[in-house]
Amino acid sequence: MTIKIQSAEALCAKALEIRREIIRMLGEAGSGHPGGSLSCADILAALYFNAMNYDPKNPKWEDRDRFILSKGHGAPALYAALALAGFFAKEMLLTLRKLGSPLQGHPDMRRLPGLEASTGSLGQGLSIGVGCALNQRLMKKNYRTFVLLSDGEINEGQTWEAVASAAHFKLDSLTAILDYNKFQLDDSTKKILDFEPMADKWRAFNWAVREIDGHNMKEIVEALAWAKQVKNQPSIIIAHTVKGKGVSFMENNNEFHGVAPTREETAKALAELARAASPGLPDPAAGGGLNKLGEK
Repeated sequence: MTIKIQSAEALCAKALEIRREIIRMLGEAGSGHPGGSLSCADILAALYFNAMNYDPKNPKWEDRDRFILSKGHGAPALYAALALAGFFAKEMLLTLRKLGSPLQGHPDMRRLPGLEASTGSLGQGLSIGVGCALNQRLMKKNYRTFVLLSDGEINEGQTWEAVASAAHFKLDSLTAILDYNKFQLDDSTKKILDFEPMADKWRAFNWAVREIDGHNMKEIVEALAWAKQVKNQPSIIIAHTVKGKGVSFMENNNEFHGVAPTREETAKALAELARAASPGLPDPAAGGGLNKLGEK
């Protein structure tokens, strides 16, 4: 059944492990999206190893919590979390993007256990989440639905149709999480289409809103627990993150939005992450949020 980790350091260690697997996968594949995968690693660690209910031996269990990766290009982070949670063998991760592998560049629910939706056409994930939450109510189930959004896809009109629908139907079993790393494919979100004040927009649609540091594990866990207590309205956690988090030369470097590291860069990144995992040594990446719960 579900893996429930309460220890601060253990949850942060899971996030670090997810980051290592992301780099290994992308280095082996030679293609993919490191920046947005690394930025959501802490969120996925908190979801899969603390907040969500699921059974990797029975991935279609009716009462499981649903997770929708609306930002489908962040699939390496999700695949790493699923493998570490026991949905499939970790060795399969190195087949990412290879011919015949179920680990496609974007999630394909027909080919891999643990996936709730085939995603990657940006802007559609929250609509899928609304459908899951409506089904939960109709079937009188107790599961929750979590949808991870990218800040770039907030530009999509369909996202805001789903925002309005979720509020209209008072879907309190639905929680959106915004991976707010401030970059999208071509440039910063501020330059392309500035959606600030972001929190006020969601509040105007009658969503419960909580803003957090998306690399502070204590804040992530507390926000997910808060969302479960919200009644009669959907909730969103606006997680302020750093694109490429954990690898110094990738952080806030949009060149790594959709470009995999070279062999040399892969080795350098893995060495940084190894140092971050070693007790007594400083984390070379800015922020230090991988080490202790509640510390930035």
